[in-house]
Amino acid sequence: METAVRNGVPGIVAECGGACACATCHVYVDEAWMDKVGQPSEMEEGMLDFATDLRPTSRLSCQIKLTAALDGLVLHTPETQG
Repeated sequence: METAVRNGVPGIVAECGGACACATCHVYVDEAWMDKVGQPSEMEEGMLDFATDLRPTSRLSCQIKLTAALDGLVLHTPETQG
């Protein structure tokens, strides 16, 4: 989320600044990356309830910890943010 905001990625509003208190950084993880990114925490799942157009690959980008293993990660943004 921080990288997206710093680089002006359209569709990432990130109103809470990464505190997992909103769903305005909702993204879809490309299916090929799901295993490496991992599953959302219980707290993140609760916040995803506020996202629009939820999908099985939905995540809050503020909760994805970027590591070298995620180099090349592909994310997609929804048409609108909740």
